[in-house]
Amino acid sequence: MSTPATASPAGPVGPRRIVCLTEETTEWLYLLGEQDRIVGISGYTVRPRRAREEKPKVSHFLDGRIDRIVALEPDLVIGFSDMQAALADKLIRAGLNVLVTNQRSVAEIFATLRLVASMVGALDRAEAWIAGCRARHAQIAAAAAAWPRRPRVYFEEWDEPMISAIRWVSELIAVAGGDDVFPELAAMPLGRDRVVAEALEPARRAPDVIVGSWCGKKFRPEKVAARPGWADVPAVRDGALHEIKSADLLQPGPAALTDGVEQLHRHFAAWVQRRC
Repeated sequence: MSTPATASPAGPVGPRRIVCLTEETTEWLYLLGEQDRIVGISGYTVRPRRAREEKPKVSHFLDGRIDRIVALEPDLVIGFSDMQAALADKLIRAGLNVLVTNQRSVAEIFATLRLVASMVGALDRAEAWIAGCRARHAQIAAAAAAWPRRPRVYFEEWDEPMISAIRWVSELIAVAGGDDVFPELAAMPLGRDRVVAEALEPARRAPDVIVGSWCGKKFRPEKVAARPGWADVPAVRDGALHEIKSADLLQPGPAALTDGVEQLHRHFAAWVQRRC
């Protein structure tokens, strides 16, 4: 699934010069074999690694080098999230065509992948990749269904303040065989609405596994374990605290649907083997 597809012999259709303001679009276009269309990427891009060597880095998440982006003469700029509204506004006022998507669920991620693929004439390749991805999710879910017990999972996206899992992460936790201890917060689209109001609330919900992915900052399990009142949390007591890099799970694109869910499943399976 990770091997780039071959570009259509009919020649490129749709936008030919694309600036990707976030990482998941870059990874997706590479997977589709359409990387030659990319003329600029986010400075946070790490997937695929070769993109950092091949493409100029012209933006961060909340802002970018408008002059450099304009100079690249893109016919389309693609971003993600309402948090990029100000950046999108600057680019639109500079006369560029801008598409900003706002996917939050696994289904919306798949729909966005289809949208981008259709714009570059690669929908057939996208559907093949998506079918393989869905089949693997079904395999993972079937394996987890055989477990005697599913672990209760606290996913932490940020530590100060504590922010719990966004919707697609919560859904992938379920696919991987776990149960999110904050499902009501996962339904909230904005980070500020997923802030855990009370410092002891995660401890009260007694997660068996804690997964940290601190938006690019290194997860510190020892700091989590040392929080007042957390010593008796099952995950802390058993040492079941794990990091998944944000590039592998907090980007709403191919990485989360593949490497992210696979890592979650491995952590949960290891817990099951130890405890059940």
